[in-house]
Amino acid sequence: MKVNTINKKEIEKFSKIAEEWWNPEGKFKPLHKFNPIRISYIKESIIQTFKLKVSDKPLEDIKILDIGCGGGLLSEPMSKLGANVVGIDASKNNIKIAELHAKKNNLNIKYFCASPENFKTNLKFDVILNMEIVEHVNDVDFYLKSCSRLLKKNGIMFVATLNKTLKSYFFAIIGAEYILRWLPIGTHDWEKFVKPSDLINMLKKYELRINKLDGVKFDIIKNDWSLSSDKSINYIAEFIKN
Repeated sequence: MKVNTINKKEIEKFSKIAEEWWNPEGKFKPLHKFNPIRISYIKESIIQTFKLKVSDKPLEDIKILDIGCGGGLLSEPMSKLGANVVGIDASKNNIKIAELHAKKNNLNIKYFCASPENFKTNLKFDVILNMEIVEHVNDVDFYLKSCSRLLKKNGIMFVATLNKTLKSYFFAIIGAEYILRWLPIGTHDWEKFVKPSDLINMLKKYELRINKLDGVKFDIIKNDWSLSSDKSINYIAEFIKN
């Protein structure tokens, strides 16, 4: 059995550009553009599912694990919304950047260099974020199994990734990497993209049921991202543990 979901090539790739995480005009510019829609989707879903009060810090006392946290682009907004956040990433460089940035902003986020299968903790989390990460790991099935053991019963797991379609190949790889140069060439491998049906079936084995599934699309004219019924390229899903 595989005991490691870390893809060394992927880790090296992101480690090299770790310094860029917080530059909104740098190599992670697409993620900065994408972030507002991710934050509002996660926040609203958590409030709805856990029936929380709407306030300045609606996620108070909610324990969140941000897997593949990178430089902390999602960990920090979640912390500002009141959540107790732990971020893990297999790249030491990413963790170093995330820690420095959180410290600079006086945010109490705990960061660890780890992948879900080797993350030593007795904690079970209310929420797990798996955002734009499953398409970068080895053995998605084992990876998701490792994530699910860290989630409480009735907890939520969010997964955002790319669908495996011809359209996603042309838009996410040819378009975003080669034509528009939004991302460094080689950022994505189409073979690693995951169909929503495959994701649902994998997580079903680990007692996670689909609660919501939405497409996310980019509007070139408005220059922003929005939720959509079209799941053929990017999609975001909310799963609840039975």
